[in-house]
Amino acid sequence: MFTNILLVCVGNICRSPMAEGLLKHHLAQSAQTRHFVTSAGLNALVGHKADEKACHVLMQKGIDISSHRACQLNSVMVRKADLILVMETSHKKAIEDNEPGARGKVFRLGEWGKFEIADPYQKDLSIFEDSALLIEQGINQWLTKL
Repeated sequence: MFTNILLVCVGNICRSPMAEGLLKHHLAQSAQTRHFVTSAGLNALVGHKADEKACHVLMQKGIDISSHRACQLNSVMVRKADLILVMETSHKKAIEDNEPGARGKVFRLGEWGKFEIADPYQKDLSIFEDSALLIEQGINQWLTKL
């Protein structure tokens, strides 16, 4: 069972906060309260708020991530997580190279759909919306596995 789920991107201000907010929302909607969901960044902009465009896209779905603050991925988080969902294959490789014990619990959020979620950082709102759609698609596919 995946109790502790960690979502990872690079800066922890765009994709992983959106994924964290969406996953928490979907789990709450399905009354699944046994999960602890958090996010972190490989090269986090520590202490920064979620990107305004990420906040806007999720607020349109009724999900408020304005209180999010970026944090750096660390060994304790990796070891504690039962499942680590990343946005790109390169993120998976970086985590497994740094923490070989993580092998077998790091997967792309788009694993089942065989897709990656490109970084929308400093791009147009439409790119953030596209990222959110892919994130939600990945979450919906993972929800059947949780």
